[in-house]
This record gives sequence, structure tokens and C-alpha cells, in this order.
Amino acid sequence: MDIKREGVAKKKRIKLTLYSVLLLAVLGSGSYYISKLKPAAPSVEWGTIWPGTVKRGPMLRDVKGSGTLEPEDIVLIPAPSEGQISKILVDSGDRVKPDTILMVLTNPDMDLAANDLDWQIKKAEASLTDTRVQLESKRLDQQSEVAAVESDLKQAQLNKDTDEQLLKMSLKSDLEVKLTVAKWENLQQKAQIEKKKLDNMTDSINAQLDSLKVQIEELQAQQQLKKKQVADLVIRAGTEGVVQDMTYMGMPYQVGQKVHTGDVLARVAQQGKLKAEIKISETQAKDIAVGQVAQIDTRNGIIPGRVIRIDPNVVNGTRQVDCKLDGPLPPGAVPDLSVDGVIEIERLTDVVYVERPVFGQPNSQVSLFKIDSDQSGASRVTVKFGRASVNSIEVLDGLKVGDQVVLSDMSEHDQNQRIRFTH
Repeated sequence: MDIKREGVAKKKRIKLTLYSVLLLAVLGSGSYYISKLKPAAPSVEWGTIWPGTVKRGPMLRDVKGSGTLEPEDIVLIPAPSEGQISKILVDSGDRVKPDTILMVLTNPDMDLAANDLDWQIKKAEASLTDTRVQLESKRLDQQSEVAAVESDLKQAQLNKDTDEQLLKMSLKSDLEVKLTVAKWENLQQKAQIEKKKLDNMTDSINAQLDSLKVQIEELQAQQQLKKKQVADLVIRAGTEGVVQDMTYMGMPYQVGQKVHTGDVLARVAQQGKLKAEIKISETQAKDIAVGQVAQIDTRNGIIPGRVIRIDPNVVNGTRQVDCKLDGPLPPGAVPDLSVDGVIEIERLTDVVYVERPVFGQPNSQVSLFKIDSDQSGASRVTVKFGRASVNSIEVLDGLKVGDQVVLSDMSEHDQNQRIRFTH
């Protein structure tokens, strides 16, 4: 006979419940710890990165920019006067000498004025000749008058002397002698007056003739100026070099086009005297000073140079730095040639530095991947940079000498604190 066991079923239910709770607790704890696990570090092919090693020692601090070769001296050739272009004999890029004709202008009014001055000069010269003849005739008449009075004076002198002798001999009366002397004195005064008239007439004639001569000289000066202006309508280079351009407001000059006084007809660059105009970022240009050494790369040779001017204006985030070229120009070095320029700022004797990373800016703080000693992976570290050059940058904090870091662009791993390398 079976004996009924009291409470057995109840105990089984309690055990089952306990087991279920424990199982759920274990599963929950596992899920929690799994959720806390970090994702596996992404892998990066070692051959795709650019590693760099932190070093200590001297560092050349320099800046780099691009620009063009430009003439040191550009001769601007202005229009000497208003005119119309009748001929254009050269094009931009042509080599010219001082007497090379660039273009020819015409100005009919100027030609007419020059011809009119020719006729005015001929008329003035004819007037001078006519006046000289008339005045000379008057002067000769006065000379004749002076000669006649002097002849009368001599006769009166003889009469006076004779009468005075006769008076002594009592052959002439005292009254007759006085009349003879009075006549002599009168002729003497008249002779002085007539001579004075002749002298004054001579001075007057010379003054009148000189006035006419001055008028002619003024006309001749105007004529020479006008002829020069006409001759200057033939536009010459005036210097040896290369024609930079012959444009007005960006458009080439055309035959038949009118130009005004002062319009720049051409720009001629003196060949062989070139400088480099380099554009430098405004953040880097603040340390550049006149006299600093530069290297200008023409892609066909490197020319040593030095800074001669720094433009104070900022254009599109850059400042223009002019460098004088101290070495010979390589073949193909012509105005407007694209060049690269490196300017030496200073030489640092003992600093901790590394090759400049892709996003390494001076006086900044960046995050880099520091490579493990066994090169199996890299971990992200914060690095503080100081002074920088084109290829190197000073390390102030975050790295020590001998550390290796990834210098290439790792922006695709910005969310990762660590990467592993595959070789």
C-alpha cells in the first residue's frame, strides 16, 4: 500500500523557481559583461602608414609658398598724346631693343599745328628782314645828318679860328667874331644832339630786332616741341627686354583704336632682372623678415635668394613676399614662370622634434597614434606642438625621443583609441 508523501510537489516547484532565477541572473550578468567589452581594434596595413621617429637636435625652421617669377623693373610706355593707332608692330612676349617700334599713332591736328608753325616762322623771319631794312635805312639817314652837322661844325671851327686871328689884326670887328663863335657853339651842340639821336636810334633798332628774334625763337621752340610730339607718335620700346602686354583694360589694342594722353600702351620687362613673388600663409608670414635667406625652385634648378620686401596686405589669407635672386637664372626662367620658395626663418640648435604630421600646425595640440615598440599596433596620445618648419615640427609634450608615431592621415580612425597593424 502506497503512502502519500505530503509536500513533495511543493518542494519541486520551489527548486524549479530557484533554478530559473539563478539561470536568469547568470544570463543577465553575462550580457552585462559582454556589453562592457570594448570592440576589437581595427587593423591597418603597415605599408599604408607614414611613420616618424621623435628626435632631438638642431632643426631648421622655414616656411614654404608658391608664386611666380616677375621682372624687377617693368618699363611702362605711356601714350605721349592723344592719337589713333595706325600700326601695331609687336606682340606680347616679343623681345625688343630700345629703338624697336612697338606701334605708330596718328594725330591730324598735331600735324596741322606743326605745319602752321612752319608758316608762322617763315612769316616772322620775313617780317624781321623787312623791319631790319627799314630801320637800317633810318639809321643811315641819321648817320648822314650827323655827318652833315659835323662837316658844318668843322667849317664853323675854321671860320671861328680865322676871325679870331683877323680880330687880333684888327681886320674883323668884335661883333663879327662873336657871331662866328656863336654859330660854332650852336653847331657843336647840334652835332652832340644828332650823335645822341644816332646812338638812341641804334639801341632802338637793336631792341626791335631782338624782339622779333625772340618771337621767332619762341615759334621755333614751339615748332621743335610739336615736331618732337609728332615724332613721339612712333612708339618705341626705349629699353631692352620682353613685351609683357599691350592691352587696355584687359583687352589687346587694335588698329584704329583711339588712345588718350597717359594711357599705358605697353609694359616691357627688362630680361635677366627677375625676382620671385611668393605667397606665404599669413600665419607663417609673421616671422619673415627682410634679409632672410630663401631658396627658389624653378623646377629646372634652385636659385639662392633673399627676402627684400614683405607686403603688409593680406589677400585671400596670404601675404606676398618678394625675394631677390642672387644666383644665375637656369634655362627657361622667364617672367610668370611658376616657382616654389622656401624661406629660412631660424636655426634651432637643440629641440625635440618630429617630421611634420599631415595635420600638424605650430603651437597646437593634436591627437596622434603612438606606435608600440614591437610595431604590433598603436594607441592614441595627445601631443603638444611648438614651432614648425616645412618638414619638421617641435614637440613640447606628449612624446619623448625615440617614440614612433603615425604621421599620415588617420582621420578615418578618429573614433578609435587603438589600431593594430598587419604586416
